[in-house]
Amino acid sequence: MTLSERNTFFKIGIAVSAVCVLAVLGASFLTISVYQDIDNNVRRPSGFFQLLTGFMNNDYLAVHASLAALVLFSLVGLILIHFYFERTSAPEILYIAMFIISFAFEALRLILPLQMIFNIASFYMLIASRMLLFARFFSVFSLFAAGLCAAGMEVQKTRNVIFIIIIAALIVTMGVPIDVLNWDTSFNMINGYSSLFRIVELVAFFTTMISFVIAAKIRGTKEYNYIAVGLLLALAGRSILLSADTWAGPALGLILLSVGVGFLCSKLHKIHLWL
Repeated sequence: MTLSERNTFFKIGIAVSAVCVLAVLGASFLTISVYQDIDNNVRRPSGFFQLLTGFMNNDYLAVHASLAALVLFSLVGLILIHFYFERTSAPEILYIAMFIISFAFEALRLILPLQMIFNIASFYMLIASRMLLFARFFSVFSLFAAGLCAAGMEVQKTRNVIFIIIIAALIVTMGVPIDVLNWDTSFNMINGYSSLFRIVELVAFFTTMISFVIAAKIRGTKEYNYIAVGLLLALAGRSILLSADTWAGPALGLILLSVGVGFLCSKLHKIHLWL
């Protein structure tokens, strides 16, 4: 993929994220007013952060703030990446951008409160849930590809890698049973095999970080070690914003995500600035 084609992808991602930001803004006028009427006696999300904050009462406004933060981050993050990497040939940044653009699709979680207002058919709920699941696994596999790229994967195979990422995410998404009648307090519909896929995510994330550490050894560039640290912070922030249902989540998650992505992008820019 040429530099021009990559920059065009950035612009398309910015446009998609902008549309999602506007969608969240528009939906907010409808959904926020009904949060107080939603039953709180539903399943709470799972995860390490939830174990630490499970004693706190859930608040749907906090969930709204978390998903809105992710969608806005996708727009701002892509704009900054396009600005700083427009003339910098960094193969890994394409996959980082793919990771970030997936956040825009968190806007689909708002279909749950909207369903309570407009009585949306189950078919559309299922489609939205599968699109959201696809975006999340697309995000995971994109980061994995970024690690492989740093460790020495041939840049010329970029299109093939993107195609493989899309197919892999589709296979996973279409094979997961989804219960559109049940959901948790973070506006996520209940998916089958949740524990199994959580393990797959963890393995992919840690493999990605290990790939950057290997890249530091192979290329003799310690900045790749710092990128692995930034990646860990970003993933922690992402995890919190995807599932937090209390006010302990939005600020902490956004800070970790912003610091992590900003740190790894600055180190990546520094590496390729001298090449």
